Amino acid sequence: MKTLKSFLFIGLLASVVVSCKDDDNDADDTRDLITEEQEVITTLTYTLTDVENNVVVFKFEDKDGPGGNNPVITGSGQLEENTVYTGSLEFLNESGEEIENVTEEIEELDEEHQVFFVSTTNNINVEYGDEDENGNPLGLVSEFTTTTAGSGRLTITLRHEPLKDAEGVKDGDITNAEGETDIEVTFDFEVQGN
Repeated sequence: MKTLKSFLFIGLLASVVVSCKDDDNDADDTRDLITEEQEVITTLTYTLTDVENNVVVFKFEDKDGPGGNNPVITGSGQLEENTVYTGSLEFLNESGEEIENVTEEIEELDEEHQVFFVSTTNNINVEYGDEDENGNPLGLVSEFTTTTAGSGRLTITLRHEPLKDAEGVKDGDITNAEGETDIEVTFDFEVQGN
C-alpha cells in the first residue's frame, strides 16, 4: 500500500499585474489614461482532472490587490507520475461586492490573449487544448502531462495583445510574445512516484 503525500502548493513567486484595458474607447477620447478603467484579476484557479476524475487545484488569491495583504496560495490533490490531466483556467475579480468572471472577457477577446506555461523541470509538459478565433493558441484549456516523479515550479502567465505570429509563440514560448502581462503566478509542484 502506498502512502499518499499531500500535494504542496507554495507560491515562491506570485506577482499580479493588471492591464486589460477597455479597447472600445473612441480614438478622440481625451480622458487621462491613468483614470481609464482597467480589468482587475484577483484570483487565478488552474484545475487539473485525470481520466479517473482525480482533481488537483492550483489557486492564487489576492483580493485586495498589489500592495495590500500577501497573496494566498492554496491547493489540494496530488499529481501522479505518468498521468495526463485536462487543465482548465479561471480568472476572477473578487475585489468588489460581486464576483466578476474575467474568463468570459478573455474568451470573447481570445485573439487578444494567450496563456503561457513555463516549468523549471522537464517532468511535466503542458500543451494547448484550445484556440482563438484565428486558430492560434489561447490556453484556457490545456493538456497537462506528468512523466517521472520530482518537483519544480510552474509559472502561468496571461498576456494581453501578444505577438502570436512571433517566433515560438504558437508553441508556448513567451520569449518573443511581447504584449502586457495581465497576471503572472508561480507555483511549486510535486509529482509523486508509484
